[in-house]
Amino acid sequence: MQLLCIIFVGKFDEMKENIMKNKNHILADERIGRLLIKLSTPAMVAMFVMALYNIVDTIYIGRGVGPLAIAGITIVFPIQMIVMAIAMMLGIGSASIISRALGAKDYQKANKALGNIIVLVTGFGLLMATLGNIFLDDLLQIFGATGNILPYSRDYASIILYGTVFHSFAMASNNIIRSEGRAKIAMMTMLISAILNIILDPIFIFVLKMGVRGAALATVISQIATVIYLVYYFFTGKSSLKIRVGDLRLNKKIILETIAIGSASFFRQISGSILIIIMNNTLKVYGGDLSIAAFGIIHRLLMFVAMPIFGIAQGLQPIIGFNYGARRYDKVRRGLKLAIRASSIMGLCGTLILIAFTRPLLTIFTNNQELLDLGSNALRIYVLAFPLFGFQVIGSTLFQALGKAKQALGLTLGKQLFVILMVLVLPQLLQLNGVWLTFPITDVVFFFVTLAFYLPQMREFDAKIAKT
Repeated sequence: MQLLCIIFVGKFDEMKENIMKNKNHILADERIGRLLIKLSTPAMVAMFVMALYNIVDTIYIGRGVGPLAIAGITIVFPIQMIVMAIAMMLGIGSASIISRALGAKDYQKANKALGNIIVLVTGFGLLMATLGNIFLDDLLQIFGATGNILPYSRDYASIILYGTVFHSFAMASNNIIRSEGRAKIAMMTMLISAILNIILDPIFIFVLKMGVRGAALATVISQIATVIYLVYYFFTGKSSLKIRVGDLRLNKKIILETIAIGSASFFRQISGSILIIIMNNTLKVYGGDLSIAAFGIIHRLLMFVAMPIFGIAQGLQPIIGFNYGARRYDKVRRGLKLAIRASSIMGLCGTLILIAFTRPLLTIFTNNQELLDLGSNALRIYVLAFPLFGFQVIGSTLFQALGKAKQALGLTLGKQLFVILMVLVLPQLLQLNGVWLTFPITDVVFFFVTLAFYLPQMREFDAKIAKT
């Protein structure tokens, strides 16, 4: 009997390992072009829907509450970006560890990374929700809220903060699931949140007359639904990763590696949060409340055209991580070329659409003529160099996936610091237009900076390929 148990346990472990191998088969053997499409398309669809949600949400708020309400939720951006900064740092950092561990068949390390991230994002979410609500009014005033805007910002943020735990868990888990090569599952987590949000928004805003509080409540409920789906995914054996009690014990080495790799995303979001704070306060001086509302609308429109580019980057990351871990450098190189070409084409198409249909797009959000005039001028300037954006995203993704934290951080943090500098300087010379010109100037400069980082890495791949 004992012998049969030993044999059964041995066979069970063998079956489990085979299942893991089969789940990673797509990353190992699929052609790069087809694989990039398979992994990127679900991410693009999901992020497209998420961007659509943000646009629909703003339309509901603009039409149901008014332009000042749009300005109000724009003031809350920095809080949401701080949450995203921590969640993405942990999610992207652990995803890089997990994808490389799976490529090297080190399943123990992959599971340990998953367990550590679950503990970290849960603890952070609880801390953020507590401290955020304690110091809420002070934070919102620092972030640029005027007396007219503050009530809307307070109503929105006070509820959004309670969803921090769920939002953080969902964002980090989404990156982890993609590191397994399970792009469709990752897509589902985003679709659940976005679609449910789109359904609930008009109910809470128009039917229940809850205004911006209704929009925030719809968001939190949608985040809770996403977390329920994620828990089901991890605990029903659909994932090649396992949540085990022993792996929930924090491991210093994994945490430090996660933070180092994910630091580029963290500093991108944190510096982005600082940028928005400076933007809001600068716009308050040079353009007033409506210029903040215009920035909020433009930000959402740009998210809509940028999300497919980020979808390509998300599909590319596990390809790079897995094949780099497996020493298949030629596949890494092919994946990069395809991703750069696709993201650049999307950036160009998005720019042409935004320039050609500027006023009709803005009219969807508001019929306030002053806001339409201000927003039309701003959007046309804002997107002048947007076709160069895709290459910068792919470049940063490359170094994150390789685990080269310094290069990824240098590109990301350098760009954000440059933008902040330009926002502080250009408006003094060009008034309000100086704020909008900051972004095309930065995109041109950092296209060449990214190129300077990218070319030596390509030469390194070529040297490694030549040795194999």
